[in-house]
Amino acid sequence: MNKIDVKTLGKVAVLMGGSSAERPVSLMSGAGVLAALKSQGVDAHAFDPAERNLEQLEHEGFARCFIALHGRHGEDGTVQGALELMGIPYTGSGVMASAIAMDKVMTKRVWIAEGLPTPRWQLLDAQHHAREHSRVVPDALGLPLIVKPAREGSSFGVTKVEGYSGMAEAVSLASKYDPDVLCEEFILGDEVTCPVLGEGDTAVALPVIRILAPEGNYDFEHKYYKDDVGYLCPSGLPEAEEREIQRIVVQAYRLLGCRGWGRADLMIRASDRKPFLLEMNTSPGMTSHSLVPKSANVAGMSYEQLCLHLLSQATLDTTATIPSA
Repeated sequence: MNKIDVKTLGKVAVLMGGSSAERPVSLMSGAGVLAALKSQGVDAHAFDPAERNLEQLEHEGFARCFIALHGRHGEDGTVQGALELMGIPYTGSGVMASAIAMDKVMTKRVWIAEGLPTPRWQLLDAQHHAREHSRVVPDALGLPLIVKPAREGSSFGVTKVEGYSGMAEAVSLASKYDPDVLCEEFILGDEVTCPVLGEGDTAVALPVIRILAPEGNYDFEHKYYKDDVGYLCPSGLPEAEEREIQRIVVQAYRLLGCRGWGRADLMIRASDRKPFLLEMNTSPGMTSHSLVPKSANVAGMSYEQLCLHLLSQATLDTTATIPSA
């Protein structure tokens, strides 16, 4: 990795907090990133869009932004669009890729259209939350199955449904976070995640992490506040299996138009070891429990180096200007 002259990065805003359900996680991510950048000599400052108007970024002369926001109004293309209008480069994916990746249903549609493996699914929109609609979903997807909000992260509103009687409650919970409820085939097997750095042909996968959660329950508390989850990196998977996962993840990342960095979550079906893509995170967590830093560390990149590298790659969707008449 080339040495980065921090003076060329200018005044940097670390966007953290925000207004989504993932605000507490974002504050932890942002605090870690801010400390890391400062330790490397970057002129970095905390900026919470829930407490300050984004226009202040332009008024206060910020040269670029490190987006440590998660969820709505941070990871979904909205903040990215505002920064595009102000001409302030930012980390991570652009407007379209951020918006698509935030929507698990749209992500699946893109992946399926290109032949990538993802669990079978059904969408229950706001007009189809009633019991008569939800009860028939297991007939198509089997049991158990997963019910989750279409646009949410950190396992908020996610339920593993074991029987028909559990569908109504699961749909009700998911709909509190999003009117579109995704019902997904349950894949029994190993849970893994794989980060990606770069863009287009230069995108590369980092080492795969295998997640060992108590009774397979990798929920919000286990993700961020408990220490009883095992993370295997190196994953311990056969080399050919790890390479195949990395290949699929990079392809999935490129198809969505992601750039900068991202992290794909997958399940490996126990019966035949086939990997299935679950989702793509375009603004992954950077807390002490987060997975991208763990994988990067195994690849030889410290937390501080990772933060500095991502910041150095901050950019805009386009630098083209409209010709004058």
